[in-house]
Amino acid sequence: MRRILLCMMVLSLALAAALNSSATPQSKGSATLDGVVIGPDDRPVAHASVSYQTADGSAPHVVRTDSHGRFIVPKLKADIYDVRASGKGVFSDWEKNVNLRPGQTKSLTLHLIYAKKIPKAYVNSKPAQQ
Repeated sequence: MRRILLCMMVLSLALAAALNSSATPQSKGSATLDGVVIGPDDRPVAHASVSYQTADGSAPHVVRTDSHGRFIVPKLKADIYDVRASGKGVFSDWEKNVNLRPGQTKSLTLHLIYAKKIPKAYVNSKPAQQ
């Protein structure tokens, strides 16, 4: 009788642990998108805007990079997204069809390359020639 009770307790503890570990937000169909925004000078861009929307163009959202040019979007619905960054008057290409699966973390590097005129913030000044 003791063996049966002991086995039942071990099984119930194992089942409780398994249920507890699968209760994370990632297991419920959510995904995470993260990455870094790089400027035309090949340096991370602090406080850049990162726009993302579902591939059909609905549900647009914006997040900002931190002081190291990094961004994170947790708890996204598993879906297909388009992502673009902008900062200091410069834009990146759209990253199209970024497929996020349940429980997945996808990392992107977004390069700012387009502007009508490169802002002064990205123009390397040359020393005066004598």
